[in-house]
Amino acid sequence: MSPPPVVVVNAVGLTARLLGHARRFRALADAGWVRSLHEVAPAVTCTAQASLLTGRPPQDHGIVGNGWLFRDTREVRFWQQSSALVQAEPIYSTARRMARERGRSFRAAKLFWWFNQGADVEISVTPKPYYGADGGKVFGVSGTPEPLCGRLEAEIGKFPFHTFWGPNAGLPCTEWIAQAAADVLERDRPDLTLVYLPHLDYEPQRRGPGGCDMARLTAELDAAAAPLLDRARALGARVWIVSEYGHCDVSRPVALNHVLRRAGLLTVRNGPFGETLDTFDSRAFAVCDHQLAHVYVRRAGDVDRVRDMLAQEPGVGRVFAGAERAEIGLDHDRSGEIVVLSEPDAWFAYPYWLDDAVAPDFARTVDIHRKPGYDPCELFFDPTLLWPKGRAVRRLIQKKLGFRTLFDVIPLDPTLVRGSHGLPARDPLDKPVLIADGPPPSTDELLETTDFHALLLNALVSDG
Repeated sequence: MSPPPVVVVNAVGLTARLLGHARRFRALADAGWVRSLHEVAPAVTCTAQASLLTGRPPQDHGIVGNGWLFRDTREVRFWQQSSALVQAEPIYSTARRMARERGRSFRAAKLFWWFNQGADVEISVTPKPYYGADGGKVFGVSGTPEPLCGRLEAEIGKFPFHTFWGPNAGLPCTEWIAQAAADVLERDRPDLTLVYLPHLDYEPQRRGPGGCDMARLTAELDAAAAPLLDRARALGARVWIVSEYGHCDVSRPVALNHVLRRAGLLTVRNGPFGETLDTFDSRAFAVCDHQLAHVYVRRAGDVDRVRDMLAQEPGVGRVFAGAERAEIGLDHDRSGEIVVLSEPDAWFAYPYWLDDAVAPDFARTVDIHRKPGYDPCELFFDPTLLWPKGRAVRRLIQKKLGFRTLFDVIPLDPTLVRGSHGLPARDPLDKPVLIADGPPPSTDELLETTDFHALLLNALVSDG
């Protein structure tokens, strides 16, 4: 007998502490079982998702952060979508092979999980803007099979891209994704449906979990998931809930690149659009990603010096160089020669310029692919502007009239950011969770994030 289909909801930011505010998720936990997960390092979206789907640590699958230095081109790239970047077999490929060995078919849907383009799935939907030759950008989604995205937007409405990231990031995109997933589940009946719901990843980064109404936000996420959960129940599908990390309050941005620049190790190219990082001539620079940074050091003889320098910086917790990176699962060619972890109340800000007057033009915009580091300031309108939303509207009108313009409404002040993630949570209640059904693990202890893979694979291919 074939096992029932499984829907995996990635409720990023959900923790055991918050579960009591999610009525539907709590009911799933009460009917099945729930365990907290020990995070991978870094506990960030791309790394966590790759570990969930492959059952391997980043030193094996190669996703060492949300971005890293591509050494062949010396470009820092964040938020890449190519599935070929994951250097281990994902669960949907393994499950399909095992199902075929048992004489069964297997179909998978991947909705807004990362590394979606070219993924070995039958159904996919992912955010993907259109980029014009004139520098313009039009929001959109991409997916397979080809008519799918058009069908979803015709039935649900255009994907509210402006609420997926940026100063307006919030609930509408999560509601849209849940409705789209319910539609896919009803019409296409995949054996595995992976759904990413990001609502809890916004306000806790802006204000920190201690500075926002986490009960309300969690209840909103729970309610947004209702159409998907109801559809799954009606079709007899199993529903699992997993999260990638919990958030923590932070009060100290740490500018590692300022330290390296003042030491004469980081160089820039000055130009008509501000200073840009020179990755070829710099002897060392940091690719900052929440509470972890990869520090790329061009000369082997500089590694000890850079390590000792950064270890003394206030807000730096631990520093790993060379083979020491294996201690946290990051001994991989894509990692920096040095990996730096922050103190629990600190995070790493990417800016490398010392004077905001020469900041690059992209710094004041939402530009996740151009910035050589993760920038949570993109979640804010610049409070120093008289009317930032009006400025954004004016820029939009200028763009529609054919003028080239920048949506320069993002602040350069990292002290606005009050929440982050990336380190293992100190309290088990603040760690990510897995809610599932079927036979529970033999231990009540924490599971590893990588344990999710084997548990889900068993649910997908067991003989029922």
